[in-house]
Amino acid sequence: MTINCKGQLVDLSTPKVMGILNVTPDSFYDGGQYKDETSILNQVERMLNEGATFIDIGGYSSRPGADNVSETEELKRVIPIVELILKHFPETFISIDTFRSEVAKKSIKAGTAIINDISAGHLDENMIATVGRLGVPYIMMHMKGNPKTMQQQTDYDDLIKDINSYFAERIAKAHDAKINDIIIDPGFGFAKTLEQNYELLNNMELLKIIVDKPILAGVSIKSMIYKTLNTTSENALNGTTALHMVALQKGAKILRVHDVKEAVECVTLFNQLKQNNK
Repeated sequence: MTINCKGQLVDLSTPKVMGILNVTPDSFYDGGQYKDETSILNQVERMLNEGATFIDIGGYSSRPGADNVSETEELKRVIPIVELILKHFPETFISIDTFRSEVAKKSIKAGTAIINDISAGHLDENMIATVGRLGVPYIMMHMKGNPKTMQQQTDYDDLIKDINSYFAERIAKAHDAKINDIIIDPGFGFAKTLEQNYELLNNMELLKIIVDKPILAGVSIKSMIYKTLNTTSENALNGTTALHMVALQKGAKILRVHDVKEAVECVTLFNQLKQNNK
């Protein structure tokens, strides 16, 4: 199970960690924290040293109720950061968290390796065709509506069946566009109640059985953790680590995380458990 990142094959048979670098002023966890070149480079270096395989850059906050950001502003936020990181760490595999085809196109031109789309092409009808022409891996997430409206769209006939149907249709469209490397993200926290998030995690292996694509799990520091524990996002690392192990046991091949060191340790322990089970 490999994906082609800038001509290099990344083996996902062993789970990998994707470190999050938000460059938005209103991210739910670290908004506004990385404002200057030094803080950005220090954080990227730290994540790479701690074992991140990918760095995911987002210039448009997808937290519930997030305000709209123009395409011009999104490009202004992300392209200089991509160029800065690759100037200092040229071997880095950067993922761009965007649902806009123009941002995807210009990001890949700047050196990005992966497109990470929260809407799986639903918010920009040109996205899937664009990714197909670019020839890069595509992370498609399950969501209904958009970040402003998604929390009012949590009705499902059958949660797992509905998500599988969603991915089956999106994957077929991606295959038609000649996208070779597809990763699915079940979308924890997106158009799902707290209870639905746990139902999804508890049954996540059923997604792989149906669509047979690598799964990215993004549970890091989310409200499904800190609301359950009656705490804050700043105190949700231990809960995040606990759910990361569950996600790995349920088939996740990429963990998208804020805290790389702890996630990498989780993967190491998971690999040891698997090896000991042979």
